[in-house]
Amino acid sequence: QVQLVESGGGLVQAGGSLRLSCAASGRTSTNTMAWAWFRQAPGKEREFIAHIRTNGHTFYGDSVKGRFTISRDNAKITSYLQMNSLKPEDTAVYYCAAAAYVISSQIYRSESYTYWGQGTQVTVSS
Repeated sequence: QVQLVESGGGLVQAGGSLRLSCAASGRTSTNTMAWAWFRQAPGKEREFIAHIRTNGHTFYGDSVKGRFTISRDNAKITSYLQMNSLKPEDTAVYYCAAAAYVISSQIYRSESYTYWGQGTQVTVSS
């Protein structure tokens, strides 16, 4: 079993930055997983934010393109989400997710991921 633990959330003013981390533990093959980040605001559906393949290729949701950057450290079995130019509408609980492999057409669907973190709150004040 794989466990994902997120950290780095908090309160920030609009225009500021935060970096979220998601560390994996458990099975030793986790350094070859595909990673993703999602978020969910109160009363809204879970929204795809970003995905990174084992080869480093990245994909982003339209609402965060150019502001957020996903990365991975295979040695540390950790994924990061660097969030810049934050807006109040970015306020949500952010979740990391992972899977052995996700085909390109399915990376936007939460059902495609096997492992999930507990979520970390990000609040952006205006």
